[in-house]
Amino acid sequence: MAEVRLSEAEVWEVLGGVPDPEIPVISLVDLGVIRGVGYEGDTLVVTVTPTYSGCPATAVINMDIEAALRAAGVAQLELRRQLAPPWTTDWLSAEGRAKLEAYGIAPPQPAGGPERCPRCASGNLHKISQFGSTPCKAQWCCGDCLEPFDYFKCI
Repeated sequence: MAEVRLSEAEVWEVLGGVPDPEIPVISLVDLGVIRGVGYEGDTLVVTVTPTYSGCPATAVINMDIEAALRAAGVAQLELRRQLAPPWTTDWLSAEGRAKLEAYGIAPPQPAGGPERCPRCASGNLHKISQFGSTPCKAQWCCGDCLEPFDYFKCI
């Protein structure tokens, strides 16, 4: 593919199609880890803030970003890691929160626990463990449908 210079809107569109490797129902844009895109000369610079500094998916995220942008024709690319300010669940898009819930993961809530079961919408919930399938999630269970589910912790 020939090298192209995508507009910033086109870059955001490409990145909006890159799924999070741990929760593939949401994109990296929905997750809020893409902090900025822009050009410095002929080089496209994408700034990425990991969900936390030790996130094991960071390398995969960077590879997926690079692969998507290279497939779109970007030849000169720099990925920058930005740790400050640290990522927060406040950066999740409204669409990302809805996608999490539809996927069966309770989205983060300011009160520190899920409002309702993502499967049956019951509020009869209890925490099983502060640690879930990834460090970003806790394990909860619904007292009505009896299904366990992940809760995306507020960070």
